[in-house]
Amino acid sequence: MNGQTMLKVERLTRSYGVAGGRRLTVLQEVSFSLAAGASLAIVGPSGSGKTTLLGLCAGLDRPSAGEVELAGTAIGGLGEDARARVRNAHVGFVFQNFQLVPTLTALENVLVPLELRGEGGAEAEAEARALLARVGLGERHEHYPVQLSGGEQQRVALARAFINRPRILFCDEPTGNLDGATAQAMTELIFGLNHERGTTLVLVTHDLELARRCGRILRLRGGAVVADGPA
Repeated sequence: MNGQTMLKVERLTRSYGVAGGRRLTVLQEVSFSLAAGASLAIVGPSGSGKTTLLGLCAGLDRPSAGEVELAGTAIGGLGEDARARVRNAHVGFVFQNFQLVPTLTALENVLVPLELRGEGGAEAEAEARALLARVGLGERHEHYPVQLSGGEQQRVALARAFINRPRILFCDEPTGNLDGATAQAMTELIFGLNHERGTTLVLVTHDLELARRCGRILRLRGGAVVADGPA
């Protein structure tokens, strides 16, 4: 870690309009900061606001109040295109449901973030092949998602997350759809790549064993922080 703040969240609130003109608040005045290279697990019961918080931190949604500073850029007031540029420059994602493009091969799926940046070509393809080999899929790069197991699809998603060398990686229940042995292998890959590349890691999980692999745990209940400290 170099002491730089990679993620800063100040009094973050998210509410939605519901029937009868009422407001449903799912996240209320959450504040924390995370240094570059650090790892944070966000835990709490279902409905506590974990995934909402992750989406706001990554700029996938906009808060009702408060501010998020991601890699030195305040993103709350940015439009969608500007937030997308920040994400593409600095952020990697691993989702519980993989979110692979079914009509693309494993190799093509990994290359998507670079293609969006206009950085395709032989060098990008070589990097994608190396990442697929790193996650144990060196012989499966021409396979489509339907030809891969759930664990293999999640490994493709992990390779895709790291292809643009993100400064921060957001993971939403990255082992939630995997069996025990596959989940353990995915955990080792996430933390191995996190350590090797110095990537800041933020993950949402119900798995306390996975959470304890992080340096810090943020606990949510009812949309508010109830504990924040070392794992």
